[in-house]
Amino acid sequence: MAVYDLDLFYARRFADVMNQKENIPFAVMAFTSLERLRQYAGGHSIEILLVSSQVNRDEICDLGIGQVITLTEGEKKEGDKDYPSVYKYQSSSDIIREVMACYSAGDEPDETEHGRAASVIGVYSPVGRCLKTSFALTLGQLMAADRRVLYVTLEDYSGLASMTGEEYKSDFSDILYYFSQGNLNFMRLSGIVHSIGNMDYIPPARYPEDLAHIPAEQMAELIRKLAADCGYEIIILDVGNYGHQAAPILSVCQIVYMPIKEDGISSAKIWEFEAYAERTGNSGMLDKVKKLKLPYHRGFGRRENYIEQLLWSELGDYVRKLMRGSREEMEC
Repeated sequence: MAVYDLDLFYARRFADVMNQKENIPFAVMAFTSLERLRQYAGGHSIEILLVSSQVNRDEICDLGIGQVITLTEGEKKEGDKDYPSVYKYQSSSDIIREVMACYSAGDEPDETEHGRAASVIGVYSPVGRCLKTSFALTLGQLMAADRRVLYVTLEDYSGLASMTGEEYKSDFSDILYYFSQGNLNFMRLSGIVHSIGNMDYIPPARYPEDLAHIPAEQMAELIRKLAADCGYEIIILDVGNYGHQAAPILSVCQIVYMPIKEDGISSAKIWEFEAYAERTGNSGMLDKVKKLKLPYHRGFGRRENYIEQLLWSELGDYVRKLMRGSREEMEC
């Protein structure tokens, strides 16, 4: 990928920021002169070129660029109508999402080799209000300090949009569609993921019925596909409310953390879950389950800051201790 902009500071800063992101399958080169760009293009293939709207398009039309995308400063110019565009002065994460969406919408990109498949860590419990999602978000953020982590939630109502304040243009519903069409790939995923600190996440499905219409076996295949091709080291899977159909999804996980409570009703629910697994021939799945009694923390701050503040709560301290004691197990 290359960026060609007459603003030297913008071009170099953009390339520096992009090259620090681990979920981008391209090295990014910065150019501020046409001569240097031509020299580079003469000996290298440029798959994507981000070009300032101030640049004359006739200067680059013969360079053999795979995809040209205009960096606009406002309204799109008449001369730019043949090229997709992204707004120049937005966050680097928003730019790369839009760029990957434009790129993946063109010809089917070549599959990118990502090495070893990601380990899938499931977080599931038949017990309600047990801090399951808070634990999953805390675990994901802490593991992302030194590993590439993708958080995926299968909750009907995850609360993520409210807590992050984000308005998502694409989400897990789009992932489901691409998967059903057989054209889910790393580029399309890169155009959808958002980030909380160092942890990437797929925005939750916009409609709960999108999840309800997918059989558990098919959802398990989707998770396997993400693990194999997503380019991450760890997937944190917040399994949600799959009830008796959770077994195929849990079977994909290398380990399943199960937050529990010790009251009579909660214990009965866990017993029924385990008995059902035995009856249906899924007893081996229970060997992956690690039960956790999480510390209940007091509410703090506004909900917009809740996810980040989890790291400095009693729950954050608990997860750090868990990670120190289970590092090898988590890495599978």
